Amino acid sequence: MLRLLRITYIRVAHPSSEAGGQSVRTPRDNGEVPGLAWGSVATPLGDVSVAGAATGVARIRFGPPPMPTDPAPAPVVATALRQLAEYFTGRLRVFDLPLDWSQMAETRRRVLKVLAGSVGYGQTITYGALAEAARVSGDGTMLPARTVGQIMASNPFPLVVPCHRVVASDGLGGFSGGTGIEVKRWLLTFEGVLPPTLDWQ
Repeated sequence: MLRLLRITYIRVAHPSSEAGGQSVRTPRDNGEVPGLAWGSVATPLGDVSVAGAATGVARIRFGPPPMPTDPAPAPVVATALRQLAEYFTGRLRVFDLPLDWSQMAETRRRVLKVLAGSVGYGQTITYGALAEAARVSGDGTMLPARTVGQIMASNPFPLVVPCHRVVASDGLGGFSGGTGIEVKRWLLTFEGVLPPTLDWQ
């Protein structure tokens, strides 16, 4: 069994806008989003970080959080980190987390929700098949497989919304998380989709 090494938390202060002190959420290139609490969990793939607020999990990313640690986590962040730790030890196969979809365009949200609701642990789906499933659940407009690939590359909830389970018809396809395609290969091996190689850990 894999052993959890550490979970750390950070909290980013809620900034006030000029109009009435409302909190402002502005994405930045380094992944920092003001007003969100961040935490991280050590995994066999390195740190995985989670950002969350009252509306749910707002972002998951490979790598450390963008700010110094804080010992007071948001409850949704603590729950997400616990579930991620259980996933990487093999004890959890289905995530049960509130996700904040509010900043996402409708088409992107629909494709990711179809993926999250239909492709389980140890399963895969091709980009083309996911495009067809999203068409059936939407307005009937067929998305190009390339568009589905772009949506997977910008997935704000990797692992929980399992873009690593979306593959090309003739191979693994791409992956933008962590160190790239080798992370996807590791995850699919971990879930039993691919046979382990001699050096797989």
